[in-house]
Amino acid sequence: MFTQELRSQIDQVWNAFWSGGISNPISVIEQITFLLFIKRLDELQALAEAQANFTGKVIENPIYSEANMDLRWSRFKNLDPETMFRLFQKEAGVFEFMKNYGGKSISFSKFMKNASFMIPNPRLLAQVVDMLDKIDMNDSDTKGDAYEYMLSKIATAGTNGQFRTPRHIIKMMVEMMEPTPDDIICDPAAGSSGFLVAASEYLRENFKDELLKPAVSKHFQNEMFLGMEFDPTMIRIGAMNLILHGIENPQLNDVDSLSQANADFDQKASLILANPPFKGSLNSESVDEKILAMVDSKKTELLFLGLILKGLKIGGRSAVIVPDGVLFGSSKAHKKIRKEIVENQVLEAVISMPSGVFKPYAGVSTAVLVFTKTNAGGTDKVWFYDMKSDGYSLDDKRNVVSANNIPDIIARYKNRKHETNRARTEQSFLVDKKEIVDNGYDLSISRYKEVVYDQKEYAKPSEIISKINDLDKHRKELMTELEKMF
Repeated sequence: MFTQELRSQIDQVWNAFWSGGISNPISVIEQITFLLFIKRLDELQALAEAQANFTGKVIENPIYSEANMDLRWSRFKNLDPETMFRLFQKEAGVFEFMKNYGGKSISFSKFMKNASFMIPNPRLLAQVVDMLDKIDMNDSDTKGDAYEYMLSKIATAGTNGQFRTPRHIIKMMVEMMEPTPDDIICDPAAGSSGFLVAASEYLRENFKDELLKPAVSKHFQNEMFLGMEFDPTMIRIGAMNLILHGIENPQLNDVDSLSQANADFDQKASLILANPPFKGSLNSESVDEKILAMVDSKKTELLFLGLILKGLKIGGRSAVIVPDGVLFGSSKAHKKIRKEIVENQVLEAVISMPSGVFKPYAGVSTAVLVFTKTNAGGTDKVWFYDMKSDGYSLDDKRNVVSANNIPDIIARYKNRKHETNRARTEQSFLVDKKEIVDNGYDLSISRYKEVVYDQKEYAKPSEIISKINDLDKHRKELMTELEKMF
């Protein structure tokens, strides 16, 4: 459980970095992530040792050997600051061991090539190690919440249309899509890998026994999770985020998702969960030709929809966050991609979200599109939901509030067959494909929702004036009585 005490402990670590001269939020998160990963390696070794003692069997492929036991967190955390600092800095020290952990068998090791140990002095290292050692993040929910809290401190979020997706929105989308152990789950704008982590947590919670099977476990650890990210720092953070959550070999590619360099991402995924960059603009010469064939545009929010359609297998499904402009934009490219999804695929749902969801980074209005790739059409009725609250205030403070539509969204989405008789005045309703086509493939909920205005009747002006005069007369009478008393 992510308590106020844990939040305070993380704030203390953050402030220690700030006071120690590391003020770039992404650099702070990266350095904290490195240390948490080093701590995690020691925890995994300790677990293997406990199992070996219980079974009497030798540990297979131990993380640490007798030669480098001094690199373990449990060993160096008790050293004096100067000795600890030298142990991190030396050629075969703690940091180099972490960078090369697993050699070529671990996919994330290639992203660590340019990673740097940036903690500038022994005092700060000892201070941070001591603080992190006191933080209990053993269960995955607490670890995930703590990690998300750290990511929320990235002040640079929102540049180039990139917004950190709130964890509860990610969980909502995962719950709606119900990943299975057979899926290949992709996020083509992976960032810190929040969608992939949430999908893994869902699978662990709902398919615990299934994941124990060797073939399923192998798929889960190696091929199931696919992500793309062109920012080298974020891909390091994303890779270690996945590994900290028990996914040893995530398939993360350091590539611009929309470029020709990613052209082989074609019918690879069975489930895509994404929050692509908004309001970006690209040179079309660098974009994959197959994407441009579907949507000839420079707008990243449209190009990513083309990428998702290209990357999904037939029968694959997607939940993707888009800015409201995608739903009603009048350009040729806007209309073409909406027509493609409605006519040639199966558009299942449009969930309109309030503009405060992405605050304090931005006040942009967004929606979640849910569709399945068929390349043969099949859209019949589209389910619309008007989210009013996500459980947090819609101002910059984003405080917890009692109003929360998310449980209702999940419940209604999973029971859409019972939505048939809902009126257009309700929070959710179904719209026939024909009506959407007749409206130029407009997918904005305001186009279809009916608003009922309460009629109010007011008294005639003469009646109001008469009542005012009566009140004034009564007031004068009371004042006269008051004066007599004195």
